[in-house]
Amino acid sequence: MKSLVIYFSRPGNNWAVGYIEKGNTEVIAEYIKEFTGADLFKCDPVKPYSEDYMKCTEEAMAYKKADARPALKAYIDDISAYDTVYIGGPVYWGELPYEVYTELDRLDFHGKTVKPFATHEGSGLGSVESVLKRKCVGANVKRGLAIQGSSVRSDLAKEQVKNWVE
Repeated sequence: MKSLVIYFSRPGNNWAVGYIEKGNTEVIAEYIKEFTGADLFKCDPVKPYSEDYMKCTEEAMAYKKADARPALKAYIDDISAYDTVYIGGPVYWGELPYEVYTELDRLDFHGKTVKPFATHEGSGLGSVESVLKRKCVGANVKRGLAIQGSSVRSDLAKEQVKNWVE
């Protein structure tokens, strides 16, 4: 079985963590790769969010209100070679960042297994699972994994990811 991780992650100032060089979700994506051999695809926006956390949340809310599809620096056109697709990001206003939706809207998920994951500081998965069930038409969306951003670099978080992917 071949796996792919599609994710968004943001370095900079983060809630309850402070300044980080690598985004929390990217750490989780790398754990998934370590345990599954999955390929990684980061939804890297042409226009990045502000480094300032509060400003970032305002930008995320504006994307949500507009149902935006921010442009990415690169795209995946075909996921037919993959059986399982892990999809994740930080939870912004109850959902994944809209950069992820920019990519998902382009793909055919028929026959795929989708495993959602998210980093957060109290919201859990929010509505990530239900949104992915609507967006990933034809996929079998499995139970997701939510990990607090402030704990992603812990042995416990790594063990949670290991147990979840198995």
